[in-house]
Amino acid sequence: MKRFLADRLSGLGTESAFEVLAKARKLESQGVKVIHMEIGEPDFSSPSRVVGAAARAMHQGQTKYCPAGGLASVQEVIADYSGKLRNINYDAGEVVIVPGAKPILSFTMMACVNPGDEVIYPNPGFPIYESLIRFCGGIPVPIQIEEIGDNFSLDVNKLRSLITSKTKMLILNSPHNPTGGILTDKELEEIANLCVEHDLLVLSDEVYSKIYYEEVPKSIASYPGMKERTVVVDGFSKTFSMTGWRLGYGLMPQELAQHITRLVINSNSCTPPFVQIAGAEALQNCQDETEKMVKEFAKRREILINGLNSIPGFYCHKPKGAFYAFPNISSTGRTSSELSHELLEKAGVAVLDGGSFGIYGRNYIRLSYATSIDNIYAALNRIDSFLNNKKVSMM
Repeated sequence: MKRFLADRLSGLGTESAFEVLAKARKLESQGVKVIHMEIGEPDFSSPSRVVGAAARAMHQGQTKYCPAGGLASVQEVIADYSGKLRNINYDAGEVVIVPGAKPILSFTMMACVNPGDEVIYPNPGFPIYESLIRFCGGIPVPIQIEEIGDNFSLDVNKLRSLITSKTKMLILNSPHNPTGGILTDKELEEIANLCVEHDLLVLSDEVYSKIYYEEVPKSIASYPGMKERTVVVDGFSKTFSMTGWRLGYGLMPQELAQHITRLVINSNSCTPPFVQIAGAEALQNCQDETEKMVKEFAKRREILINGLNSIPGFYCHKPKGAFYAFPNISSTGRTSSELSHELLEKAGVAVLDGGSFGIYGRNYIRLSYATSIDNIYAALNRIDSFLNNKKVSMM
């Protein structure tokens, strides 16, 4: 079979979260009680109004094909919501609705990245970025996301030094996975100026745009000269705890939207109309559900960060957005790969090796606090006990 495979598959990676989940499930089948902090999935139910809207739509016959780019009525709802959220005027024709947010990442790269084009991407960062750049024949150029003050961010001067005549695209993610960092207004303004100066396309992953704790994240698309060169990626999985619904969208110039829509036609035809209608219900009538969820995340954040910082060898910034802690564990004397493996096998706590997010994440691990407060306390106790050579009960 190997001789039938295309060469491009060799550069296509995966998400380590699902690999760790599979290992954790295997341990659970052996009777181990695993505390799951590896998966970036809200532990809340989808809003009941969303479920009801989907059921009504199905009963009303919204189970057939629909326009590839999305139902016009839902595109209008998304354009209105996104415009108010980001202080930008969007038209329905600038919205492409897809099954989950990932297709906008892949379709944009497929549509815009030629072999040999350089794409700057955040590292550590969502591993799919580098994987897709390579798949499209592009050259991945990492920009380090580093500890700056009390935040994780990028150094704009370092970014400037990475731009060459071959640079075509810059990928941004704010709030950021895995660090929880948020790009400041000053940083975004400087980045926007660089993009205009060097005529770069920006792919801005904003799927955590509603999950923040103090500072409201801004979209780079809202800066002068940026809307026409920015593709904004957003979705419903994180904001409304709708991971299994597979619903996302992109905001982009209408000319590009037409090409992205052709890719939709050639891949999955369309996004189920009843799912789109459920998404419109979420945007219009379920914002209070998101606010409640974020308030709960804020409580968990305090407990987890305080607890991690009390463990010898750990140091962790308080994340400004998303629902991940990204502690520096270099002082434990273990590599992030060793520690993440040992915590699962010997303490029953499933976390992610920061190195799975890129070379600049190797001294860190990622813990999701999209789990109960009881689980967070239990995980902290297990981690502390393991590092202090105490017996850890995993049953």
